[in-house]
Amino acid sequence: MDIRAQVSMVFHLDKCIGCHTCSIACKNIWTDRKGAEYMWWNNVETKPGTGYPTKWEDQEVYKGGWERKNGTIELRGAGKSKGLLNIFHNPHMPTIDDYYEPFTFKYLDLIESPEKGVQPTARPVSLITGKPIDIKMGPNWDDDLSGTPDFARKDPNFKNMTTAEAEAMFQLEKMALYYLPRICNHCLNPACAASCPSGAIYKRGEDGIVLINQDVCRAWRMCVTACPYKKSYYNWNNGKSEKCILCYPRIEAGLAPACMHSCVGRIRYLGVILYDAEKILEMASAPEHDLVEAQLNILCDPEDPEVIASAKANGIADSTIKAAQDSPTYKFVKLWNLALPLHPEYRTLPMLFYVPPLLPVMASVTQGKNEDQKKKLHEVSKVWDDKWLYDTSTEDIWGTIDEARFPLKYLASLFTSGDEDLVKGPLKKLMAVRMYRRYKTVGDLSKVRAVEALNETGLTEEDADSIYYLTTLAKFDDRFVIPASHREQALDMLDFPGDEKGGAGFGGSKPAVRGL
Repeated sequence: MDIRAQVSMVFHLDKCIGCHTCSIACKNIWTDRKGAEYMWWNNVETKPGTGYPTKWEDQEVYKGGWERKNGTIELRGAGKSKGLLNIFHNPHMPTIDDYYEPFTFKYLDLIESPEKGVQPTARPVSLITGKPIDIKMGPNWDDDLSGTPDFARKDPNFKNMTTAEAEAMFQLEKMALYYLPRICNHCLNPACAASCPSGAIYKRGEDGIVLINQDVCRAWRMCVTACPYKKSYYNWNNGKSEKCILCYPRIEAGLAPACMHSCVGRIRYLGVILYDAEKILEMASAPEHDLVEAQLNILCDPEDPEVIASAKANGIADSTIKAAQDSPTYKFVKLWNLALPLHPEYRTLPMLFYVPPLLPVMASVTQGKNEDQKKKLHEVSKVWDDKWLYDTSTEDIWGTIDEARFPLKYLASLFTSGDEDLVKGPLKKLMAVRMYRRYKTVGDLSKVRAVEALNETGLTEEDADSIYYLTTLAKFDDRFVIPASHREQALDMLDFPGDEKGGAGFGGSKPAVRGL
């Protein structure tokens, strides 16, 4: 057992309102400079949609992440031999057109324009060339455009769905969308770090944050190809790769990352999770249908005496262990099994998890039933109708999940490598908690029915109250449990063996990004 500490995140998708406040906070602090105009370390996508960069989920094009061969894993599109073959031209790397050409407007034209017979306009100009351009793309160009042929219908997650199943999502009366915020996952098995020929990318020993040492980076850009989430970027101005640093200077000061601190919907949670580093290769090499369970098996119980002893033997501070015991992310991911990783089939073991959205039930819930069944289920689509709440069984309640506006097959493609039963589990728990809260606050549902729904999902009344509190009422310190930094340990790391500058070693404390 080799216990390490990892700062992890949970995003609750039912709470995201798509305001992009997180993206602007990150942009203003980290990427508001030359060469980084097109970078959005934090971005919010609309699903269904192609995302940013375009179709980043299509690894047949971008060759990101790991693939399983002969019982073990290897990089899909990077590595020594593959990297050497593509050293002068990498066909699997996104171009500026796949992101968007950053632009601004010549606002002075509105003020300095001479008198004319028409209203002056501010022309868009490229932030790269400075020349006028026609805007064709942006970081959230498909924002709220669910159903459009240019974006939503080209979502790579439709590849396992039939044309009829996909088109059903775009019928006007059934149309739905939700938002998917994304930052670097700070993975346990980061493909970006494994692909870097220079060894510039490393994972901090004290908290697992993945960083790029700017002194060592030689702009091979293999990390851009290798990252399946496309969260490593090339700065065309200074010739270095850059990525989300999880605002580690803020975390070291006990503050939440900027994107999380500014989140209007309070969808974001940050905490410490303890994991067994000895299991990484084994679990990342698991068969595709076992990947989610394998990733959960890496995560360890912070109350287990054996885990605590191994953590202390590795130099993990008592304050970090206490933070792991109070961690909201551990509760969502391991204790309640409510949060799932994004595209576990990439085998990077991401440490950013999502609570899937419990989307509306379609009015066509009775489709495919005979007349007697239709009569019985007539009220099912009116989920909170009094008669339905008293008269239907929990079997009918769970049936509404299968009829949600987003098919389980679509959500499973995002979060469980296609396993619909795995993604149904968190949705059933979310619905059971809603029923329980309905009983407690409105009182028009019997306690027997509410508790029955909880029991069928493996939750207790105490669990339901805790989930409700952490989801809706939690204060700042409940959502962000940040372990105290130990400066004496950081100073010791300056003398890390084989690392004279203290930056490229495992856990090096020298700032790893520009100018910090």
